[in-house]
Amino acid sequence: MKAYIFPGQGAQFTGMGKELYKNSELAKELFEKANKILGFRITNIMFEGTAEELKETKVTQPAVFLHSVILAKTLEDFKPEMVAGHSLGEFSALVANGTLSFEDGLRLVSKRALAMQKACEIKPSTMAAVLGLEDKIVEEVCASIDGIVVAANYNCPGQLVISGEFSAVGKACEAMKVAGAKRALLLPVGGGFHSPMMEPAREELAAAIEATAFLNPICPVYQNVTASAVSDPSEIKKNLIIQLTAPVKWTQSVQQMITDGATLFTEVGPGKVLTGLVVKIDRDADTANV
Repeated sequence: MKAYIFPGQGAQFTGMGKELYKNSELAKELFEKANKILGFRITNIMFEGTAEELKETKVTQPAVFLHSVILAKTLEDFKPEMVAGHSLGEFSALVANGTLSFEDGLRLVSKRALAMQKACEIKPSTMAAVLGLEDKIVEEVCASIDGIVVAANYNCPGQLVISGEFSAVGKACEAMKVAGAKRALLLPVGGGFHSPMMEPAREELAAAIEATAFLNPICPVYQNVTASAVSDPSEIKKNLIIQLTAPVKWTQSVQQMITDGATLFTEVGPGKVLTGLVVKIDRDADTANV
């Protein structure tokens, strides 16, 4: 079965989408529609902007979303049998499987980016990558720390990202090293995503998601929150609202997709991060990038 996977924030690069715009009339039309919806020419920043300009939250998330979704729409043989996305990439996956329209997906992603930015400004928070420890040990260490710090991204065995209050994440990193982690290092991110620190953003985004039409998808989405196949629009909506403050169960999602018959994982969008993780999760998995 063909599984299509969609990357999240951090996959952006200078010049992303430029060739797509030049070579496809459909892509050009969709990029121009996006400029109007967003109220600024995101294409100028994507095609010609600096890495710093691309890092701006209001730009990064819509840029990665647009690159993935427009690329999927220009693929001739795009017939997904299952989809999944990492964090932000879940929105791309939901447009790809027909749950969300292109326009609604973009509006929600833009809203999400701005809400997360605001939440980051309320209280200092951050994330850190922990390498070389079992998930259970990472979870136990987080639970032992005074303050808010939780497991946030289960990326692959031996690679887990933690998230929370700045001071608590710092203390957790030291404790992880004592517990035997190969590395525990702070990440250059704007805040503590997928943790209770994003509660203000979750509340804001929830209202927008509730007001958006979710349609019956053409194939199931394996959502970050459940790591299982979901096809019911109301359940997809509920899980998407929880996603901002809950962990991204990427390892578990990929394992479940393989159990359910995935034979090829194709990453659609910028970078090759997810196919790299898939191979670390299952050495025998077949992967491709477009």
